Amino acid sequence: MSTRDHHEDSSEEMTAGLPPLKCWDAQFPDEGQTAADAPARYITVFWDFFSARNFQLPATKFLLDILSYYKFHLSQMHPVGMVRVRHFEFVCRTMHIEPTVTRFRVFHQMHCSQGFYSFMQRASTKKILLQPPKSFHD
Repeated sequence: MSTRDHHEDSSEEMTAGLPPLKCWDAQFPDEGQTAADAPARYITVFWDFFSARNFQLPATKFLLDILSYYKFHLSQMHPVGMVRVRHFEFVCRTMHIEPTVTRFRVFHQMHCSQGFYSFMQRASTKKILLQPPKSFHD
């Protein structure tokens, strides 16, 4: 089985319940490739964004506001950062509060590690998520 066949089989398993990647002209990397090897006109987006339903198209206005305020691209966001953004948005919406960057910044501060952006809890704030997930497997 070629690497390409393996990726096509893997993508079918991983996309169960998701719109087909072909509708976005998405590609899985070949074996040994990294995020830096994306072809021209493509960006790298973590699979966890889609498999954990943390990112959806069309993107929410709140997510776009976060990206615009902090001036980084979706392809530069770490999956944990995406979880924190989406969790904050979910908590706000369930409480009938409009999620805003200003409110988000009360609880979180931006953190950059190895070129990927995420968010950490501000030291002086109470925790929103009392038991954060230890992994995203299953």
